Amino acid sequence: MAFDCASPLGPERVPLADANGRTLAADVVALQEMPHYASSAMDGWTVSGDGPWTLTEPGKALRDGEASPVVTGGVIPPGTHAVLRVESGRLATDTGGRATLLLGSGATPGEPRPGQHIRGSGEEAAAGEVLIPAGTTLNPAHIALAAVAGFDQLVVRGKPLVKMLVTGSEVITARTPEPGQVRDAFGPQLGTVIQMLGGVPGPLVRIGDSYEEWLTALGAAEAPMGQWPDVVVTTGGTGRSGADHFRNAVVALGGRLLIDGIAMRPGHPAALGKLPNGRFVVGLPGNPLAALMALFTVGGPLLAALSHQPLPGISRVPSGTTIDAHQASTRLMPFHWFKELATPAHYTGPGMMRGLATADGVMVVPSRGVQLGEPVPAFALPWRPELRPPLTGKLIWEN
Repeated sequence: MAFDCASPLGPERVPLADANGRTLAADVVALQEMPHYASSAMDGWTVSGDGPWTLTEPGKALRDGEASPVVTGGVIPPGTHAVLRVESGRLATDTGGRATLLLGSGATPGEPRPGQHIRGSGEEAAAGEVLIPAGTTLNPAHIALAAVAGFDQLVVRGKPLVKMLVTGSEVITARTPEPGQVRDAFGPQLGTVIQMLGGVPGPLVRIGDSYEEWLTALGAAEAPMGQWPDVVVTTGGTGRSGADHFRNAVVALGGRLLIDGIAMRPGHPAALGKLPNGRFVVGLPGNPLAALMALFTVGGPLLAALSHQPLPGISRVPSGTTIDAHQASTRLMPFHWFKELATPAHYTGPGMMRGLATADGVMVVPSRGVQLGEPVPAFALPWRPELRPPLTGKLIWEN
């Protein structure tokens, strides 16, 4: 549902420095010949005709029997037929006291040959030639090529800008918490996970627990850079007590709930809303592990749809233990590989992060439970995308 409710965002222009890893939405076409002028491939002298040559001013058009100094990348003046590299020439003075260039002892037979050590204009690309086709995932070499070609920005496929709203008056951002306080587990990592899932992290805003703060923070969602976020991700406030305001705030702003709780643990209070201006609001529970499970199952597919990515896949892994039935809830269990079997990790309570920190993936255990060795659905973690056991001598898992 989270994937199907969203459509891919339109293309946008981004500076070259922000383009790495983005997907090109339009061909990058050479604006002019590359190189756009003939240049020297060596330090030395531009020469015309046979030597010895009379030295003249750099950059000046050459006549037969003349030469001028040039550095690597320097413009080749009109009349040049070759570049004599600095190792192959020596300077002298003729009988008239004029500076003269002669072949040196380091010159090879026949040097300089016509066109030698000259980089012709258009050698790399002709004007109008496609340099990088649309659909390419950009890497640093692509960005350098675009810069050489004269581009300052590139047109890339849209990615959702995500505002983060961290709630809770008991949350502190530094030092060891006192009783009644908790350290902020979201601020240091939430933006990174959102980026891994295909979003662009925007501003992170912290508020208390009052309804008025919720309403103001969701309603005034414009980012400092002047862009309206496509998605707001909130933490906490998704329960059903009088202190939880996610649902009331979304409805008060004219929005509607697309997902209002999920029969899974941890993360069952997760919610997804949509506001009248088209923005999505992903409501994560306040407990860290529960919040990440909700982000993976609701936020991940939503961000994938908005950023032109496919729906994240589900694999099957062999269960390393028998897991009993659990009422009517699917259980999301971080697991470790042990003897090529997926074994549930320890320390995976809703507020614990220790188990997930070293997990190899997450098992999706149906409410009926599973038997030892039974294939069970599983999904990969954004920071550990290879969902396979470390030992591959015997294939006992399936895609």
